[in-house]
This record gives sequence, C-alpha cells and structure tokens, in this order.
Amino acid sequence: MNEHKPLQENQTLHKRRPRYSGTHPRHFSEKYKELNPEKYADTVEKVIRKGGTPAGMHIPIMVKEILDFLQIQPGQQGLDATLGYGGHTRKMLERLQGRGHIYGLDVDPIESVKTKERLRQAGYGEDILTVKQMNFAEIDNVAAETGKFDFILADLGVSSMQIDNPERGFSYKSDGPLDLRLDPAHGIPASERLKELTKEELEGMFVENADEPCAAQIAAAVKKEERKGHAVETTTALRHVIEGVLSGLPEKEKKETVKKTCQRVFQALRIDVNSEFEVLDAFLEKLPSVLKPGGRVAVLTFHSGEDRMVKKSFKRLAREGVYQQISTDVIRPSAEECYQNGRARSTKMRWAIRSHDGGEEGVR
Repeated sequence: MNEHKPLQENQTLHKRRPRYSGTHPRHFSEKYKELNPEKYADTVEKVIRKGGTPAGMHIPIMVKEILDFLQIQPGQQGLDATLGYGGHTRKMLERLQGRGHIYGLDVDPIESVKTKERLRQAGYGEDILTVKQMNFAEIDNVAAETGKFDFILADLGVSSMQIDNPERGFSYKSDGPLDLRLDPAHGIPASERLKELTKEELEGMFVENADEPCAAQIAAAVKKEERKGHAVETTTALRHVIEGVLSGLPEKEKKETVKKTCQRVFQALRIDVNSEFEVLDAFLEKLPSVLKPGGRVAVLTFHSGEDRMVKKSFKRLAREGVYQQISTDVIRPSAEECYQNGRARSTKMRWAIRSHDGGEEGVR
C-alpha cells in the first residue's frame, strides 16, 4: 500500500505544461516553448523564420535604420524612452562597447521587470544600463538626474508581449478583460471608460483617435448594450458589438472590414485610456531640452495621429532653430523586414538633430 508523504517546506509540486488540442498550441498560455526562448531557441527561430512573432516576445523594428542614424559611439549617454522587450536597447548597448550608459524607460510594471532581468542576464549591469519604470513624458526629470543625452529613441508601438497576452486586453483576437492599460496599476480599464463616456463623447473619441468611419453607429451600439444590462467588459463583447454594426455588409468584404474596424476601435480606446496623445505632446515639447548640442533623436510611429504630431513638432522646432536638421520624408521598413515581421508594415521613422547653438527660446 502506497503512502502519500507530506511535502517538505523546500519542495514544490511539479507543474505540468498546459495541455492543448490538435498538433499546435493556439492560445497564449499553451505556447510554452515560445514563452521560453532561452530553453526552446529552435522553436522560436522557426516561428520568426515563418514571419511570426513568438508569444511573449517582441521583434525590434528598423534596427539598422535606427543605428545608422543615431551613429552611437562608445562613451556616449543614451535614452530608450520606450524600453519594451529591450531589443533596440540591446543593439544600442552593443554599439557602446562597454563604455557609456543607456537609460531605459517603460511605464509597464509587468514587462519592464522581465526586460531588466533579461538584459542583466545578457551581461548588461548597472554600470552601463539603468531601467526606470516611468512614463516617457517625464524625460525632463530623468535628465535632471543624469544630464543630457547624446541619442534618444522612442518606439511608440505597443509591444507584442502586451498584444499577445489576453489578460492585458489589447487584442480583439483573444477573449480577455477589456483593459488596455499599459500600467494596470493606474487609471481605469477601457471597459470602465466605455461606461463613463456619453454616446457623443465615445463617437468623438473613435473619430479623433482612429478616424473610425462607423464611430456613430458603434458608440450607439455600445450604449444600447449598456441599457440592456450587457455592459461591454471583454474584448470579445466589443468585437461582437462591432460585428453587429457591420452585419449588413456583403459577405465578401465583411471579414476584412470587421478586422480593420476592430483594429481602429481598440486603438482609439488604448490611446484614450493611456492618454497617449497628451503623453506624446509632453515628450515632444521636452525633447530638445534633454538633448546635447548635436544630439540625435529617432521616433517610430505606427498610426497617422502619432506621425502627424511628430512631424508638426519637428518642423516647428526646426523653423525656430532648435533642430539643425530633421527628416524631410518618413523612413519605412524594407519589404524584406515587412515580410519577416508583419507588425512592421505600418511603421514610420522620423528623426531630428539638436542645434549646436541658438533656438533656446523655442524650448519649453
């Protein structure tokens, strides 16, 4: 007769990997190999080779173009204003060759901890890398402690780790709470924001943040669900509302239209919940004051609203003599990169170089 012995204090139960039906895992939590890139490097490489992004990872976009422009030299001090998975930071650290320092900022308390540990394990200690959990609108506070920067990068895209994890509520493709907060510890989730706003305010937000053509119908449908006692609290519920609004479309165009509309509506909500336009405006206004003379900044944008803000700010400050040179056209990822990483397709890069003298009156 077998006797079950009690666990000792230093023993833990063996945790089985997630089970899944079929030959390939479909849900985020089931992709245990992709979520452990150090242990299953072959699987991760295979996913990337096929043009996918492994679960829990983020593939840095336009690395070559960024490094070519920033012209990072050993001994310089730089800032990655949006640390994310740390892919760009790691490549910039390599250019320092062990001399200099990079500060990485990220408002996400979940991913910033993981990225810091990942970069520490890669050999980048406190002597060359400092990670701060803070919003990049606070770059002036960082510079007050560190001094000005030789180079700055701001990648304004949401990281794949956030999009892919259904618990964060960033994607209409997976069921989860309609949250969309970059920092889940602050602010209110998107589900609460939908309840807060009137139909007219919702419509205005969908138009202003994402140029949504069906803004009025979607806003009305959300409020109708609330009146029926079915508040829109999950990603799936919001997708169903959008599908209902577009139900009268011909079948041949319905699928693609639903996809594009969901992308715009979720984008609009994410921008609103995280005050992204206000944060970006603060960053752009403070940017010249934290750059050294001749300092370089590159910004990656992913939708027209962001790009317009960056373009207007760079142009205005160039006219005022604050920037000695700015990009006249957007730089886009190569066709090859877009093929290998579908999430790169909407990326636009703009850059600016701080003047060596003059233009101080344009800095606020």
